[in-house]
Amino acid sequence: MIREKPQDFLDILKSYVPDLQKPAGAARQEFSEFFAEFQTEERPEVEQVAIRSDLRGVWCSVPEAVPDRTLLFFHGGGFSVGSTADHLGFCAELARATQSRVFSVDYRLAPEHTFPAQVEDAVAAYRYLASHGYPPHRIIPVGISSGGTLVLDLLLTLRDQHLLMPPAAVCMSPMVDLAFGGESVTVNRDSDWLSASRLTAIRIQYLAGREPDDPLASPVHANLSGLPRLYIQTGSGELLYDDISAFAKKAKWAGVQVRFEIWEGMFHFWQIFGKQVPEARDAVSRAGAFVRETFGR
Repeated sequence: MIREKPQDFLDILKSYVPDLQKPAGAARQEFSEFFAEFQTEERPEVEQVAIRSDLRGVWCSVPEAVPDRTLLFFHGGGFSVGSTADHLGFCAELARATQSRVFSVDYRLAPEHTFPAQVEDAVAAYRYLASHGYPPHRIIPVGISSGGTLVLDLLLTLRDQHLLMPPAAVCMSPMVDLAFGGESVTVNRDSDWLSASRLTAIRIQYLAGREPDDPLASPVHANLSGLPRLYIQTGSGELLYDDISAFAKKAKWAGVQVRFEIWEGMFHFWQIFGKQVPEARDAVSRAGAFVRETFGR
């Protein structure tokens, strides 16, 4: 269970609401300082590389990592905040749990760069790895929250462009429908730190007037046939619970092998709060087992 009283910790999280009236740099700095505080203090070795002049990747390594195993990681933050820097503790946990090197992508952010810039960056990062000696069958994309959306967008783009795909992917609390129309947005309003107004702000800022039913904006509207194995986590207390459940069901109907886990009582993004929520490390451990199993095939 959560180390503090669950409601107390949720109240702490709810106290953080990005101020969209502030300059983007200030909002991102606040996000980084706030969320880094709740991650494990372990930090991986890091090496920055240029994917493009305006796109950076960061290699995150731990001693247990097997050199030919690569996680292509996309951070959370609602497409407008977040970076590798404020997910380093989480990257270390992922690297250790999967025994893999993590290649984290600092994709472009809204409002300066709106949809589909982030999708383009996800594809560029994958192409970078493939062109630098990392074969697709040794790459597994992993994303949390909006990063989980980019994982699915990457897979859909690779399929549609008839490119070699990775053997599997991991999505933790992905945003799969930017209309955010599931009943859980209302039903779970007291059990999640996200709010309906925050979700609306994410949609407006990221899509900049585009329709949320675009399959790359909201993968639940995509044709999902032909995707590789998916491992998906959601918490029963998330605002996004119904949307994620609907996506998992649709993917199964499309013939995709889906391992779908519902974590009782957990809220959005819980996997990152390793210092406060024991279930966070448990979730990372479960994802790690899936990745190791996939690489061991």
